[in-house]
Amino acid sequence: MGTMHVMTTLTSVMEKLRKKGMDTEFRWTANGFNAGKGKYYQPSELEIIRVYRFEENTDPADMCIIYLIQANDGLIGYSLDAYGTYSNHEDEEGYDNFIRMIPERGHDEQLTFEL
Repeated sequence: MGTMHVMTTLTSVMEKLRKKGMDTEFRWTANGFNAGKGKYYQPSELEIIRVYRFEENTDPADMCIIYLIQANDGLIGYSLDAYGTYSNHEDEEGYDNFIRMIPERGHDEQLTFEL
């Protein structure tokens, strides 16, 4: 049951990003983040501008994070980091290391959704 709450809220955030034109997905590759336009971004070219955390208290595996990311060329998109069933990174450790290297703007602005 918990997973449904997480995914419903996730869907609503994704819909808001789509309406704002911020729904380009940054996908992790060994060469960096790829936004599907044939270009790869390194951590120094990116900034995390907002972090959305979705946590289901009953099961830590039902958790995911959306990183809203702005590239130095103005592109704003997102990266989804999900645990458990929804994890979709081939190299989770590589992804985690990469995302940690991206500078983050205004830690106090983080929005946490407790469901």
